[in-house]
Amino acid sequence: MKKLFNKIIREDNFLSLSGNLTIALLGFGGFALLARSLETQEFAQWVLFISGGSLVEMLRYGITNNGLVRFLSGATEKNRDQLIGANVLISLLATLIIAMLLVSVKLIFGDVINTSSYVLFFSWYPVLAFVNLPFNNALVVQQAKMRYDKILIIKALNSGLFFSFLVVNTFVLKCSVLEITLVFLGVNTITSLVCIGKSWDGLKLIIKATKTTLKTLLNFGKYSTFTLIGTNLLRNADILIISVSPFGSTAVALFSIPLKLTEIQQIPLRSFTATAFPKMSKASLEGKTNDVRVLFNTYSGALTYLFFAVSIGTFVFAEAFVILISGCQYLDTKIMGIDIVAIVRILSVYGLLLPVDRMTGIGLDSINRPNINALKVAIMLGANIVGDLIAIYVFKSIEMVAVSTLVFTTVGIIVGAYFLNKTFRVSLLEIFKSGHAFYKSLWRQSKQFI
Repeated sequence: MKKLFNKIIREDNFLSLSGNLTIALLGFGGFALLARSLETQEFAQWVLFISGGSLVEMLRYGITNNGLVRFLSGATEKNRDQLIGANVLISLLATLIIAMLLVSVKLIFGDVINTSSYVLFFSWYPVLAFVNLPFNNALVVQQAKMRYDKILIIKALNSGLFFSFLVVNTFVLKCSVLEITLVFLGVNTITSLVCIGKSWDGLKLIIKATKTTLKTLLNFGKYSTFTLIGTNLLRNADILIISVSPFGSTAVALFSIPLKLTEIQQIPLRSFTATAFPKMSKASLEGKTNDVRVLFNTYSGALTYLFFAVSIGTFVFAEAFVILISGCQYLDTKIMGIDIVAIVRILSVYGLLLPVDRMTGIGLDSINRPNINALKVAIMLGANIVGDLIAIYVFKSIEMVAVSTLVFTTVGIIVGAYFLNKTFRVSLLEIFKSGHAFYKSLWRQSKQFI
């Protein structure tokens, strides 16, 4: 049993899942502590500081992250240093440009910004962008090297330090939002210094960047950045469209409750695809197309079975889920005629489609087709917008907005499978067989240790 435990805690998927769970749990906990310790106006400033920063960082790192993971997976030692150096140089230049833009906007519109809830974001995000650069670079470099143990250390250090401060602050210190922000910057500085000290971020390799590696990453990045933006819009399009519809802000608040389910679904999905992408990319770069197909089928099948179990649970206990997230007050369908429990059940079915959809995107990026993956996301986004408009203005139903989620995800699977079929055959039967074989093998291995 001890051998089984030691084997599990060293397994890539377990370490990746642990890292994302650490971030999620400490993030939810920190959010709850700040919501209770800050005044409403200060809390709004903090939310805009974090959410605005997340959006900018998606653009900043979207340029190089997927490209670096793909090309680093199968690179020679010399080429590896050049790629890491190029990643550092591009992210440093992107940070410099973004910081200059934000500072310029602050200088031009200072009077308006200083009296708005965006004052914290425009004043301190340019500083944060430089402070967290080394540790964010370290995360992507270690993902490409498949060192999920180091990723877990970095995430646990950063989130753990800040969460510890928030606990002390809530019960003892009672700091203002500005003081909390300064501590946040300090925690990010400590994490970055650790990454620099351990040489995990690749900063000293910046001088090895070449025109070829810069061009390689930027060519891939122009598509992967669009894919990231499109994926983000897919998550937020429902809320945006509902907010400007006749249903208004009350419907937005109600719809956001079942959407929490999709956030929870993203945790294991993001963890497993983070380990699948470098493996599939390495196989593709080495010309082992059959290995890419096997990895695609195994991950798609294993995740689908896992999500099947989770979806049954959320479908059966949908009402309990709503009570856990928001209490009993939103169960009354008399509130605008919206049945939140029904929406949770529809999104439970959506969970069954997520693994194959996400893996087709990972598959396309792995075989160096980021342009096709971007096209796939664009088609899904178009289908989502059309579906939402039909749901709201034809069916006059928020529940049908959730149904449109099933439709655009199915469209994404069909489009992704169509283009992957040009490189290797995609078969649902093979996916289910591979998933079954994965768990059968896992069971046999576990029996050896019991």
